Amino acid sequence: MINNVCCFIGHREINATEALKDTLYALVENLIVNNGVDTFLFGSKSSFNGLCHRIVTRLKEKYPHIKRVYVRAEYSIIDDGYKGYILKNYEETFYPEKIGGAGKAVYLRRNREMIDRSKYCVFYYDEKKEYANRKSGTKAALRHARKKKRNIINAYLPLS
Repeated sequence: MINNVCCFIGHREINATEALKDTLYALVENLIVNNGVDTFLFGSKSSFNGLCHRIVTRLKEKYPHIKRVYVRAEYSIIDDGYKGYILKNYEETFYPEKIGGAGKAVYLRRNREMIDRSKYCVFYYDEKKEYANRKSGTKAALRHARKKKRNIINAYLPLS
């Protein structure tokens, strides 16, 4: 675990209201200013990750020292062209060695790696959301973060 690191994990589809955007902006800025967080880990495949990336990118204008890191779940080796493409939107990228050979569980393992490297985990988890015939990767990640005793923040805002 690294004290100055935060990861984002959430559902593929979210309700990206203005209230959620404002809440996330204030939450991330607080992590930077009051908790010394300077590194943010992002996965892929979710609307929540995209929203958080846009917010951290906005905050990077105000706090240029922060880093956005893309944690790949695919392509353990990448060529310079793809790396250059990724680094247009991130300061770093890496592929965790432990996820090799994970098959369909690759995203679950990638999320665990992100949690293991973070002190703070910002989730978007709606416990009432129905998952017909499938397990929730976000729920599994939340269980792992609890087991690892991470500082967990759930940014999910139920509709009023």
